[in-house]
Amino acid sequence: MAVVTSTTTNSPTAAVIASDPPGWRYVDWGPIIVGTLGALAFMVVLMTFGGALGLSVVSPQPYAGLSGKALAVLAGLYAALVHVASFSAGGYLAGRMRTPWATSDTVEKHFRDGGHGFAVWALGVVVGAALALSGVSGVVKAISGATTAVTAAGAAGAAANPQTPAALQQISMQPTDYAVDRLLAPGPGAAAPAAAGGAGTGSRADLAAPIARAFAANINNPQLDARDRTWLASLVSQRTGLPQADAEKRVDEAFTELKAAEQKARDAADKARKATLIAGFLAAATMAIGAAAACAGAALGARHRDERTLVALFGSRRFW
Repeated sequence: MAVVTSTTTNSPTAAVIASDPPGWRYVDWGPIIVGTLGALAFMVVLMTFGGALGLSVVSPQPYAGLSGKALAVLAGLYAALVHVASFSAGGYLAGRMRTPWATSDTVEKHFRDGGHGFAVWALGVVVGAALALSGVSGVVKAISGATTAVTAAGAAGAAANPQTPAALQQISMQPTDYAVDRLLAPGPGAAAPAAAGGAGTGSRADLAAPIARAFAANINNPQLDARDRTWLASLVSQRTGLPQADAEKRVDEAFTELKAAEQKARDAADKARKATLIAGFLAAATMAIGAAAACAGAALGARHRDERTLVALFGSRRFW
């Protein structure tokens, strides 16, 4: 366990030699950069440790390890603590390494010490955001390139084998396509009519578009329009050989399932929106607390600098 103790020396030789910097130099960029690098380094180390710790408490086995919700809460809390602690340490480095000013009054001195801590936080946030955006951009480009390659390979394979069915060349997972499949499936013990004659005996590609349009036009209604329902039932009866009553029942079931799938998608989107909203507010609050921690750390470091406070860590009087 790390034990931190501090002592203050009051000998005359330990006095801080303060000097006035040039009039244009109000900011010491050296301590700011060192503090920022230190904060980011602490963050990387602690997040790496947290990632390893998280992997140790999850399991692919059912009913083993933490649940996804519990893991998300703990991960968010740990990330917030790491953010605050890292910028507090970075602010301390900047405040302790900043050159003291002889002519500054107490109020101005405290403000400038805290300002250097704030600069550490601001620079760290900007650099971290830039690195995150570049990483996301690289991942998106890699996924796009892989998708293009897979699509091209699939198209080449289909072209090389003209006998490949169209359903295997391109698979769609849209809810309306599934509803069309349910409607046009042959009835039990009934064979589909021949392709010649009748509006309902066309190919699936010819029938899918008008069926999907009919469903889309009624998706926000509690039930199908009577004319659309009659037309769809007639089409299903001609296509599948089902009696009219069974065809109408199939149309109603397909429409009900389509509305349930659409509502499920809406619920999932709303749940994701709420989760993103909460995560955004918590991230903003965490960054604001991190800014305050960096300013407080810089003030503490400046006070230790002025008082010549010796900090002992692990029993050592040196920096490390």
